[in-house]
Amino acid sequence: MAYDDSNIFAKILRGEIPCHKVYEDDDAIAFMDVMPQSSGHALVVPKTPSRNLLDADPAVLARIIPLVQKIAVASKSAFNADGISIAQFNETAGGQTVFHLHFHIMPRYEGQPLQIHARKMEDAAVLAANAEKLKAALA
Repeated sequence: MAYDDSNIFAKILRGEIPCHKVYEDDDAIAFMDVMPQSSGHALVVPKTPSRNLLDADPAVLARIIPLVQKIAVASKSAFNADGISIAQFNETAGGQTVFHLHFHIMPRYEGQPLQIHARKMEDAAVLAANAEKLKAALA
C-alpha cells in the first residue's frame, strides 16, 4: 500500500494538529501520546514518510533508533520508572492503527499493567506536565 499523507502523524509533522512536543531535530519528532498506556507514554516519529518498519528506508531507521534510545533513557529517569517498554507495530494485523512509522516509549512500573491503548484521551494538563518532565530529563 502507498503512504497516505493524511494520517494524523503527517498532520502533526506539518503543524496542522498540535502536540505536546518533547524533542525535534531534522530527522524526527517526539511527543506525548494523547491516549497513553502508562504515565509518560511518548512517541518517536520520523519525518520521512513511510507506512511502517516494513517499507522504511534503512538509513532513516539508523538515524531513528538512537533517538528512541535517548527518549527511553530520559523517560525512565523523568518518570522514575522501573523499566521501559518500546513497541512498534506493522500493518493492521500487527496492531498498527496510524500508518506512519512510529515507536512507542512507555515507562513501566513493577506490578502495574499497561492500560489499553486508544481507550481514552488524557487530560491536556497532564500531557503538558509530562512533556515538561521529559524535556527536563532530555536537557
